[in-house]
Amino acid sequence: MDRILVTGGAGFIGSNFVHHLVEHTDARVTVLDKLTYAATRESLDGLPEDRVDLVVGDILNTDLVNRLVGEHDAVVHYAAESHNDNSLSDPSPFVQTNIVGTYTILEAVRRAGTRLHHISTDEVYGDLELDDPERFTEETPYNPSSPYSATKAGSDLLVRAWVRSFGVRATISNCSNNYGPWQHVEKFIPRQITNVITGQRPKLYGAGLNVRDWIHADDHSSAVWTILNEGQIGETYLIGADGEKNNLDVVELILRHFGRPADDFDHVTDRAGHDLRYAIDSTRLRDELGWQPRFADFEAGLTKTIEWYVDHESWWRPHKDGVEATYAAKGQ
Repeated sequence: MDRILVTGGAGFIGSNFVHHLVEHTDARVTVLDKLTYAATRESLDGLPEDRVDLVVGDILNTDLVNRLVGEHDAVVHYAAESHNDNSLSDPSPFVQTNIVGTYTILEAVRRAGTRLHHISTDEVYGDLELDDPERFTEETPYNPSSPYSATKAGSDLLVRAWVRSFGVRATISNCSNNYGPWQHVEKFIPRQITNVITGQRPKLYGAGLNVRDWIHADDHSSAVWTILNEGQIGETYLIGADGEKNNLDVVELILRHFGRPADDFDHVTDRAGHDLRYAIDSTRLRDELGWQPRFADFEAGLTKTIEWYVDHESWWRPHKDGVEATYAAKGQ
């Protein structure tokens, strides 16, 4: 695969994948991104111009998508609306981007015969009880609980239908919560890190006992590249790094890094329908395709992430006050 189209490649997870491709492959990459508030040109800074092209456009633009897909050997589809709180305020963009946008991509790869890998989330499975010994597997039934996760579930089902009905050469991956560089400050980990940097107190939903299975974005990238090359067409693979931590533990680790007391945070109003626990069983990916995470130690990966936000204050600072104002209006 010499030419790869990455939708949403200027966003958090997508841009990390583009950096991974440049570092570990010889592929030429085209990024298709609408450059909404959650994506920036800066996330692609420093990448060689002869390897990476940025096309500013919408995946709902059928003519543009058809042209670009036809010029590439593979499409990796990251583009999505992904912030749960925003989906509760206004579900419409999530339906358009996550469902209609995925349909547009599917029709384009069907016409061109192009290989597709579709990026999804563990949130399509709903949540687990805090004391449940089980983890999500590829056989776990879908049970989404928010407009965001419901639209991602819908997009997954579209991909499966296009594989079966039209022979589209696609794979799907459902990944746990990502952290790392270039993540918008509205998200949990960068919000808490930047709160501490700016002299504010971290904010914790409810009691902070909700558990997420954290994975560094670079490990997600390496897993996606492995699936794109080695995965079986029509199959789904779960990506996780055994990084289960509750939100309270994460906040305490961030505070400890900065030498702040472990209780130096504020409890805020919990999110509506807040899922209790996500946990990924990535056995299939590891056993069948031989993938292993590099950042198996969550605390080490978190330390690198904190250092990145300290070094890139000029990137996130312009967005910080607006994000905090929005949360404050909701008592969060």
